[in-house]
Amino acid sequence: MDMLTLEGVSAQIAGVAVLRGITANFQAGDTIAIVGRNGAGKTTLLRLVMGFMPKHGGRVSLEGRDLDAAPARDRARLGIGYAPEERIMFPSFSVEGNLRFPCEVIGMARPAVNQRLAETLSIVPELEPLLSRSGAALSGGQGKMAALGRAIMAGRRMVLLDEPFQGLAPVLAQQYAQSLRRLHAARPQLCIVITESNRSLLKDIPTRTLVLERGEIQTDEDGHREGTGLMTSRTTSRWPVPGKPPGRPAPSGR
Repeated sequence: MDMLTLEGVSAQIAGVAVLRGITANFQAGDTIAIVGRNGAGKTTLLRLVMGFMPKHGGRVSLEGRDLDAAPARDRARLGIGYAPEERIMFPSFSVEGNLRFPCEVIGMARPAVNQRLAETLSIVPELEPLLSRSGAALSGGQGKMAALGRAIMAGRRMVLLDEPFQGLAPVLAQQYAQSLRRLHAARPQLCIVITESNRSLLKDIPTRTLVLERGEIQTDEDGHREGTGLMTSRTTSRWPVPGKPPGRPAPSGR
């Protein structure tokens, strides 16, 4: 089932084309990597899906619903979680307050928020000892883990992660990857989209990889092309079971 559909999506910043006719389908249960150089349009694409910037052409739909009808403030209500590259945390909130925030904004009942928080902490257990800490007192790596947790709190249908592995120490990168595996095991129909400049950092995490260059989907090293105009590489390894050795890493494509 298609979770997110992009049809000829274009966007501009200050009159300069940043996305050029992007067409792609993102299916429930897929973990999709969007890789490309800095400035390729990866962050712009995620921000457009979240409603934080306008598109200048095309259509974006979530399970067939045109997202133009949903302002940015309602995207979390639709079940889309987002972790920006900047790891924005409210400094006057505790980490727990930051995690609860998207659910409280959309009016979820407290028992439901409590249940979702418990699930999130089971997926990202590194957050539990940080719950009482100020959002301003986190290291860069801790901030990325907290941003992941907040995205999980909101993301019933999709989770969008912008360059999550950039700058992470190896130990934290491993913990982050383990959290993504636990997330997939807990929510097997969730669609996870990860952008990254360095494809090798993703290892065997994605089940599909798209290459974005100068605002357009480009062919990968194998030249795979699908009928939608979308060029992808699909890995042969699937998500490993948490606690067991992962499958064979996907080709680096670099």
